Formats: sequence, structure tokens, C-alpha cells
Amino acid sequence: MKKIVLFAFGLIAGATAYAQEIETEKKVETTIKADFVNQYIWRGLDLGSVAVQPTLGVGYKGLSLTAWGSYGLTNSDDVKEFDLTLAYTLGKFNVGIIDYWFSVGLDPDARYFKYGAHSTNHIFEANIGYDFGPVALQWYTNFTGNDGLNKSGKRAYSSYFEATAPFSLFKVDWTATAGIVPYATTLYGTTGFAITNISLRATKDIKITDTFSLPIFGQVTGNPCSQKAYLVFGFTLHP
Repeated sequence: MKKIVLFAFGLIAGATAYAQEIETEKKVETTIKADFVNQYIWRGLDLGSVAVQPTLGVGYKGLSLTAWGSYGLTNSDDVKEFDLTLAYTLGKFNVGIIDYWFSVGLDPDARYFKYGAHSTNHIFEANIGYDFGPVALQWYTNFTGNDGLNKSGKRAYSSYFEATAPFSLFKVDWTATAGIVPYATTLYGTTGFAITNISLRATKDIKITDTFSLPIFGQVTGNPCSQKAYLVFGFTLHP
């Protein structure tokens, strides 16, 4: 009788653990997609021409780990990029750390696993933000790696502050963005406080079949600091 009871308890425990595992899997979010763009524009800076930008990420209960890259399709001289982002979101509050890696930097051999403070192509950045609903605010600061320099030739701890405002108009999703660099850094090409990013982006899903839609987007970006303007067009492929 005792063996039967223990066996029954074992079955119940096993079933419970299996149910919990299934429930955990349901809560894990996976992201697999790729953007194709005619220009790679980042925070008002021109980082390359036609590119594919894949994303692979997992998230669970507000914690996420995401890999993102950018690879030029038409210009072999375009810089390759591979970023890893660890982020945590609690309600409307978020924090994160981003590891940027570029094929051009302090290491002429472009070694990914080279992390020396004065010989790496990595840039490490911390961010914090809050989504107020109509407007979301985000602050980013580089804390180590191949950062830019300030006017004294020392590490600038380059920072960037951004406000985004999403809205819908004419059955299209829009996002208005304003970004500033608060002080001098060679990373953003600023000599002091500067507005580097004024953007307006539109996104719309184009229905291809009953089961497949293609998200397309267009974006106008101006950089008052560099006196440059860009028109970006792209689309997203995802399962």
C-alpha cells in the first residue's frame, strides 16, 4: 500500500512539474524577424546604405535578451554591427544594458572577443526609461569600451536622450521622435548640447494573403547638428 501511495504522489508531482513547465513555455516570448532598409540611420547618424537587420530575442516576465545586427547588402565598406541587449521592464519602467560591436574600431583585426579598454570594438551602454503613454522618455549613457572623446580628449561617457510619441492617423501607425546629445562627444560629432535626431516614422501592414501581412515603414529623419536629412524605407519579415 505504501508503494502505491508513493507512486501516486510521484505521478502527481511529475504531472504538476510538467504542467508548470508547459505554463512557463507559454509565457516565454520569442522574437524572430529581419528588417530590410535602404539606409541605416541611427539616432540621426548615417551608418550605412542598403542593409538587412535581423533580430533574435527571448523574453520572460519582463526580462529579455535580444541579439540584433546590421549587414550591408550593396556596399562592402559598410560597417557590420552585432548588438546584445539585456533589458528588464516593470510596468512602464525599463532599464537595460547594450553591448554594441562594430567591425571598425580600436581593434584593426575586428576580433569580437577582444574587450581591452583601449583596444576593443565594443561599446557598452546603459539605459533607463519610462513610458508615460502619450510620450516615452529614454536616457542612454556609454560607460566603457570604444566610446567617443570630449573636448579634453578624455572619455566622453557619451549620452543620448530621446522622447518618442506614438499616434495613429489615416489608419497608419506613426511615431514622432526627438533626440538630443547633452554634451560634447566625438561619437555623435557634437561640440556641446545638440539636437541630433528629429524623426517621423509611419508603419502599416500590407495584407498579402489571408494568413500573411508585410509590415512596411517609411521614415523622415533630420539631424540639425550635422545639417543632414534622410528618407528611409523598409519592410519587416517575420513568422
